[in-house]
Parts: sequence; C-alpha cells; structure tokens
Amino acid sequence: MDDQSSRLQQPLQRPIRPSAGRSPCELPLKALSPGVVEFLFRQLVTGRPAEDTEWRDEGILMTQQEPGAELARRLAESDVDALTPTELFEYVRAAQSLVDWAEGLRRRAVNSYCANSQTNPGAAAF
Repeated sequence: MDDQSSRLQQPLQRPIRPSAGRSPCELPLKALSPGVVEFLFRQLVTGRPAEDTEWRDEGILMTQQEPGAELARRLAESDVDALTPTELFEYVRAAQSLVDWAEGLRRRAVNSYCANSQTNPGAAAF
C-alpha cells in the first residue's frame, strides 16, 4: 500500500471545527445522498431549478396552515436538516406563527385568571 492510500484510510486526528476566521468555502461540506445527487442532476439536465417545488402541490403550506395542533404536529415531524434554505425560512415563519398563537392563548388565560381573582378573591386560592 502506498503512502497516499494509507493516509486516506486513517481517521482524522483532530475534529474539524469552524472558526471565526474561516470562510464558508474553507469548511467541509455535508455529503449528499445518492438520491439527492440524482435529483439535482435530473433538474440540471432538464433545465429546471435545483429546488424541489413540487411539494407545494401536495397540500397546504405550513405558512398558510392555521396555528394549532395540526401545525404543531407538522413542525414536530419535519426533518429540519433536510430542508432547503427557502423551506427552512418558511418553517421558521410557521413556527413563529405558532408561538404567537400560543402566546395569545396564554395572555387570554392570564387575563381570565386575573379577572376571576378580582371578582372572586377566594377563588384564586387553591
């Protein structure tokens, strides 16, 4: 075995960590699965954009989903690491709408609690 092939078979001696002084071009890239590579190649050959936009035809977008249990389920079941930058942006927007909705529920509950405790002081003590 020559020196170069033996070096390729040895594990890295130190972990590669991004540092503040390194540009994104110098950082290691994530490996793409064969399916993703094939998809991107087919998109390139046919002249279509690299981003998969057909998922938009499959149902309501998360950003258009009414906040509630269904949106929370969809967000929880999403593989964030598999999202494109555009999809990730929409994911964050949907998550923020869920946060705003939950905050509204919390405020209404606090207001109701405060109103009940002022009209019926004995009811506030558990």
